Amino acid sequence: MRAGAVGFELSVLLAGVLLAGMLHLVGMALAQALLLVIAVYLARHIYLLWRLARFIQRQHRLAPPFPLGLWGELYRAVGRYQQRSRKGRKRQLRFQRRFREAANSVPDALVVLSKSQRIEWANPAAAILLGVNWPEHEGRLLTEVCNQSGLRDYLDTGDYGRPLEVAAEHDQSTMLSIRVAPFGERKRQRLVVGRDITKIFHLNMIRRDFVANASHELRTPLTVIAGFVENLASSALTPEPHRRPLSLMEKQTNRMRSIIEDLLTLSRLELEDTAGNVATVNMPQEIDQVVADARTLSNGGHEIALDLDRDLMLIGNQSELRSAVSNLVFNAVKHTPAGSHVHVAWEDDSAGPVFRVADDGPGIDPEHIPRVTERFYRVDKARSRESGGTGLGLAIVKHVLNHHGAVLSIASEPGSGSTFTCRFPPESRLRRQQQPHSAQAL
Repeated sequence: MRAGAVGFELSVLLAGVLLAGMLHLVGMALAQALLLVIAVYLARHIYLLWRLARFIQRQHRLAPPFPLGLWGELYRAVGRYQQRSRKGRKRQLRFQRRFREAANSVPDALVVLSKSQRIEWANPAAAILLGVNWPEHEGRLLTEVCNQSGLRDYLDTGDYGRPLEVAAEHDQSTMLSIRVAPFGERKRQRLVVGRDITKIFHLNMIRRDFVANASHELRTPLTVIAGFVENLASSALTPEPHRRPLSLMEKQTNRMRSIIEDLLTLSRLELEDTAGNVATVNMPQEIDQVVADARTLSNGGHEIALDLDRDLMLIGNQSELRSAVSNLVFNAVKHTPAGSHVHVAWEDDSAGPVFRVADDGPGIDPEHIPRVTERFYRVDKARSRESGGTGLGLAIVKHVLNHHGAVLSIASEPGSGSTFTCRFPPESRLRRQQQPHSAQAL
């Protein structure tokens, strides 16, 4: 606040006192004179306050000339605030215009929902992919406008980690991938993103069918070849110089057979979104059997320690879970040198059942970890082929866990080993004493 404004107000008060004195000298009572001066002074303040309130109420722009004194300072401050507000509104309008221009040019459907799942805004692509027209459908429930199969349950569950992939309601030949993300103030709104994945879906179908058919067709001739090679290699009539080539042929034939079996397993897993034939699985027993096979594979070269909760069962598909467990345990043996330690754990915590395989082998470089679950991806190609790996094990593990609503996490540091953790949802756990009699026999 400027000193001049305060000085002006003091000068006005002093002038009022002098005026009251002069009025008293000309015959007016001193009290009446003072009351008159105070009334004039207050009237000025009331007028300036009323004027400012009217400007603000009518949203008029405050411009010079401003009143003198403290009211002038107040008018200037309000004027500066108005100017900043106008600039802020202009920036906000520019941002909104650019956002809508960008959103309108995006080929994906974008729909903003309120916390009650009512439509607040949608871009033009939403009308094509989801049938949502804005502003025509503003304020309506998304599930009323877009009667898409599974959308209501997807929105209500609040689990948006995986997209909803469905055929479009208005065109069954179009495949949609629908994602939902928290949006807006305090993340109470929802941003729905719909994407046309028809081409990708068909390409994946073609690839999956090709892999499944090719693997199936290769299995029969390979079995015949493997049989002949095995007979020739074990026959007493086979000349000694031919035994080494036949042994190598047998080894590579078995490797090809493993690849084909893994491809068929992976193709079968990809055909379904969830596990079938769900029952109570005795996980400690399955892990015991897998570890016994792993010790045979290791031939005493690895120290495998077990830490199992013997009363913890799991609801799932037995063959799929056995495949995931065996791939993780066998990988720990195959991809670590002799003398390594492997720790296998099956335990329960507040977040759900956990299966963990840890080793003190060479570890994995950080840049490889995001890709190790891809099919045929190898961290060390030479070592993987030497150990007989197919490059499909972790891809199979990932699909099995997806079927069971579980998550695979990988922690590794070069030179310090790796830890593979499978975390299952809490609703899949079952204690041994909770099993019904029919489940105990499984």
